[in-house]
Amino acid sequence: MKILIVHNILWAHYKATVFSELHRLAPAYDCQVHVLQIAQTEQSRVLFGKPDQLPDQYSYELLFDTVVEQVGTLPKMKALVSRMRAYRPDMLLITGYYDPAQIALMTVAKLSGIKVIIQTESTPVDLVRSGAKEWLKSRIISMADGFFCFGTPQADYLIQLGVRPEKILVHRNAVVDNSKLRHIHDRVLPDRFLKQTEAGLKPANFIYVGRLAPEKNITLLIDSFHQALQKAKDSTGWGLILLGDGNQKATLLAQIDRLHLQDSVQILPNQPWYRVPETLALADVLVLPSLSEPWGLVVNEAMACGMPVVVSNRCGCAQDLVQHNQNGYVFDPLQPGELTTSLLNFIDGRANQQAMSLRSEQIIAEFDPQVVGQKMMEGFVKVRRGSLFQPSL
Repeated sequence: MKILIVHNILWAHYKATVFSELHRLAPAYDCQVHVLQIAQTEQSRVLFGKPDQLPDQYSYELLFDTVVEQVGTLPKMKALVSRMRAYRPDMLLITGYYDPAQIALMTVAKLSGIKVIIQTESTPVDLVRSGAKEWLKSRIISMADGFFCFGTPQADYLIQLGVRPEKILVHRNAVVDNSKLRHIHDRVLPDRFLKQTEAGLKPANFIYVGRLAPEKNITLLIDSFHQALQKAKDSTGWGLILLGDGNQKATLLAQIDRLHLQDSVQILPNQPWYRVPETLALADVLVLPSLSEPWGLVVNEAMACGMPVVVSNRCGCAQDLVQHNQNGYVFDPLQPGELTTSLLNFIDGRANQQAMSLRSEQIIAEFDPQVVGQKMMEGFVKVRRGSLFQPSL
């Protein structure tokens, strides 16, 4: 069986982990796996620097050496169809149902007798929905033979759109390289205090990692942190790290100055993904306060490093990754007091950080590239040959 995967950007290192695992498993299933990477990166991630050089752990082609927003629909469509016809796959995996070029590719594939699986990250709350758009989505996804979902909210959304549950082949395939991230994190821990001192950080820290943009709701995080400090019995040991860059940076700096938090809140520059665990090692609790977030892979990264997490219920990962009061807290970003209370629980010592860290490690173990790669390969086989096929493992 020949499997062709279409993916938007080469920058997404976490997908490379999954693709590499599929490549490793392929011989046991008598399969070949090839990936078409449409572009290098996307405009919003240009600030993160050039995409990392990926090791040759899977077969791929880069179609356009630019940002994905600069690739026109027609050139993209022609390139995808041309490469699919040249590769002649039995199975096609596309990355969504929102891209006209990939919808066209799916249509050509179906007319050619190629089975199609859709990878989806969408949830009912990550964007404004309309009846007409939902109807169109339901028509598009009805052409697919199966689905891989980032998590439970994505699977539930597909069912709302009319997908039969048995066509959802993988319910939770949002993964990062857990072991590599943990190794980098633990390597820094012995020098934690020294590095905190050099960077002017507090002994204990909350941390946000990502773009500095309005939808990330960082102004709420700063306000809630300020309120928690005011209410705390002793707040002198806690700080807040914002790791990232974006068009809201000036606004956030002004807010920090207005609240007199210069000694407690630090904005650190972007880092490549393999350096992020080094900064996570200088912090204690990850906070993701987003108003809109299809998943939030930084939560996976923090949990792989054994950290408690505080996550907005608008993040797609919250339902699968955060068990309230066990490995952290889930809060409503429209109820600011909930975030303040969550932060205060850590500052005042009411949260059992050690127990929460252990629970994070236990939960994220199920979101492992090897586990997910196996399930995806079994999904391909189920669609192509039926569930009776057994791999020669």
